[in-house]
Amino acid sequence: MATSGFKHLVVVKFKEDAKVDEILKGLENLVSQIDSVKSFEWGEDKESHEMLRQGFTHAFSMTFENKDGYVAFTSHLLHVEFSAAFTAVIDKIVLLDFPVAAVKSSVVVTP
Repeated sequence: MATSGFKHLVVVKFKEDAKVDEILKGLENLVSQIDSVKSFEWGEDKESHEMLRQGFTHAFSMTFENKDGYVAFTSHLLHVEFSAAFTAVIDKIVLLDFPVAAVKSSVVVTP
């Protein structure tokens, strides 16, 4: 099992009045401007039972080449500025930052 990058995983429940579409556009804009972000995926939970979801609704995943890339991202001025706006609309959050232990690489399926 080899390490394959560094992952930043964020799971959130937005506040009731949050403009989620604006936050999503802001995130997409942010990651497109910072080169150390190698990939960015997000999704809204549609399938989990409410009891298992515990109120969380959205997940965001960023991959970096290594921890140094992650550190460069978190200290980048654009990230610092965006984090203030992001934090203001969050009701609950879980953050996990970890080196990736690649067991099986993801495969992109095209329709």
